Amino acid sequence: MNSVLYYIYLLVLFLVLPFLLTGIIRKVRAFAQGRRGPRLLQFFWEVDKSLRKNPISHTNISDFTHLAPRVALFSSVMIWSVVLFEWAPFILIPFFLALYRFSYVSFAMEGASSFGGMASGREILLSVMAEPTFILMILAAQSHIEISVSPQGALIGLLFLSLSFIAILAELAKPPFDDPRTHLELTMVHEAMILEASGKQLGVFELASSIKLSTLLVFLVKLALEHSKLFKNEVLDSFARELMIAPMVILLAIILGFWESNSVRRKWTWIPEFMGLTFIAILILGTLVKLS
Repeated sequence: MNSVLYYIYLLVLFLVLPFLLTGIIRKVRAFAQGRRGPRLLQFFWEVDKSLRKNPISHTNISDFTHLAPRVALFSSVMIWSVVLFEWAPFILIPFFLALYRFSYVSFAMEGASSFGGMASGREILLSVMAEPTFILMILAAQSHIEISVSPQGALIGLLFLSLSFIAILAELAKPPFDDPRTHLELTMVHEAMILEASGKQLGVFELASSIKLSTLLVFLVKLALEHSKLFKNEVLDSFARELMIAPMVILLAIILGFWESNSVRRKWTWIPEFMGLTFIAILILGTLVKLS
């Protein structure tokens, strides 16, 4: 009976979290800015509305323009299922992220617009800077390292998770790496790559982006829960951890909403140095956790 409830719980998270987390982030960001904001499930109705419309495309396009949104959705669903159900090693995540990024960049370059070219270059720069750090996070998630309950272990663990959160912000193109609130093509990354998308293409791209957001937040929560000694009982270990995913991910979404409303985008010349320092810091902290 517990196993049936366990899989029902995971299935509900799989279907609901991508829409709920995006709605929470929008609602919290609007609240922090003194606005009412959209409804929590407004993103679901936006995607549904877009999927009912036919895209408007220019004449000089290839079949990959119509295939790219589906590839992005497929890769996002794959990494979402890997992280949530853990049916495969986490080391597969970077490969599906690369496929996801390839679909976005190819779609942007297919449109042959200057904004798409600039955004594609920025996306590749962010991926080059964030991927090594993300691979370190995956190695930590796949290892058997446990953070002790001592103050030193708790401090190291919090620092490690904070730096991992920064790497996730870079992977998601959130502030301080990008600022989608400006709605200026000259400053955007994710939005500028899909300026040519409309109708079903835009809806599928936005859904894939929301699934990717949910995936990385749940991955960070699992990284925190898997390597702490909060659960002593082996029988309750896995089920209790999974039950804590929803409230902790919602808390992360609230933090991310406040973060987006209060932070600003930094200069692009600052990003390589910052991400390099983040990679070195995570490497050192991982070594300290291993030694402790």
